[in-house]
Amino acid sequence: MKIQDTKNGLVEFEPIKKGVIGMYVCGPTVYDLGHLGHGRSAVCFDVMRRYFIYKGYEVKFVSNYTDIDDKMINRAKEEGISVSQLANRIIPEYIKDYTALGVMESDVSPKATESIEEMVKIIEELEKKGHTYVLDDGVYFDVKSYKEYGEFSGQKLEDLKVGARVDIKEGKKNPYDFVLWKFKKEGEPVWASPWGEGRPGWHIECSAMSAKFLGEKFDIHGGGLDLVFPHHECEVAQSLCAFGLKSFAKYWMHNGFINIDNEKMSKSLGNFFTLRNVFEKYDPKVVRFMFLQTHYRNPINFSFDLLDQAKAGLERIRGFVRGLKVGYDDLPKDIHEIGVVKLAIDSKHEKKGFEEYMDNDFDLSGALGVVFDLVKTVNGLRDAKKLTKNDVNEAEKFLKSVDKVLNIIFEEEKDVDDEVKTLIKQREEARKSKDFAMSDKIRDELKAKGIELEDTPSGTVWKRV
Repeated sequence: MKIQDTKNGLVEFEPIKKGVIGMYVCGPTVYDLGHLGHGRSAVCFDVMRRYFIYKGYEVKFVSNYTDIDDKMINRAKEEGISVSQLANRIIPEYIKDYTALGVMESDVSPKATESIEEMVKIIEELEKKGHTYVLDDGVYFDVKSYKEYGEFSGQKLEDLKVGARVDIKEGKKNPYDFVLWKFKKEGEPVWASPWGEGRPGWHIECSAMSAKFLGEKFDIHGGGLDLVFPHHECEVAQSLCAFGLKSFAKYWMHNGFINIDNEKMSKSLGNFFTLRNVFEKYDPKVVRFMFLQTHYRNPINFSFDLLDQAKAGLERIRGFVRGLKVGYDDLPKDIHEIGVVKLAIDSKHEKKGFEEYMDNDFDLSGALGVVFDLVKTVNGLRDAKKLTKNDVNEAEKFLKSVDKVLNIIFEEEKDVDDEVKTLIKQREEARKSKDFAMSDKIRDELKAKGIELEDTPSGTVWKRV
């Protein structure tokens, strides 16, 4: 299995401990509702996690909530509440949105404020080893004390623009030195430390939480591409200096941006959409499917047309599944009954194709192609009257297996309320009794509810419109 390591390119994946994988993914700063970028990152790493589990690995998955930083403090002040109150209000909203997207709950979902002690210990260790210095506003990491600083992200420090994501501070030894501990300011939450009351800097948080829950060396650290520099560059520097040069994450993986009209989505540009905004118009699983259709490392140029295409594609798969066993009892049992020599559908063959793509750095576009090829094959067999019960069983077996990774296919029935199910059943009874007027009336009523029926030689199937 090959994965794309951010620093070293395409590499063969080998976990530190056979059969066991530790994953840490940088989570959101919880000062506002999650947007499409948050959703994409969550879905990308959810699919990776699910695939590792599918392959038989034991996975420990940790994703944090940053519940203390400047954005949290500023928003809490605006609303006249405490930072902890803001976090406690927003975190459940992220859980709600991620659950709607089909993202598995993390094994551990730590808040940064729950690991202050561990952060202080790391800073103390860095201080002992000569990597820190103190200014009037806090304790800083001296990037010159770590000669490899910049290599992880491939940055040349002299080419970087100070001020964008690098704080400007008079007195710093180097413009790229970053704060580990910020001294107390009026109206901000504070914790005790050997250097005085204050709060942690952003970068130290994930180094502490990943080590706390996965150990000083673990398999995969992930996050959005926007975190490569400075956040992950700083994490690498402080962690290796504190824990040792062979510590921290073995592999780094990053998902691509969400773009709007070919520009990176960002609040500063005013071109962002919250997940909640999009869920008002589209099933969250349609959003998930939209994310899956683009390789996780590539940018997505978001539009509502793209969501409409995803809606149609997902409906094609789900419609196929709904109709898969229609007329099942009338099908021949296996190939011998229809004189066909070669087995048409073999779940083992389909799974092999799916896995070949997924083993190539989680190539979901190719893996989904295997699913759509199966749909085409089965439909062709049905049209040619060569479909067997065995084919149907194998197709269903394959789809149920891979949906443990994709998590988009086998949920549609849950979304059909009892009233719609009753109407579909009533129409089937009306057709059997040749009450075509009632049948047509129910068809129109269902169409008004967004459900379109299709009567096939094998039976009636429905789809969303």
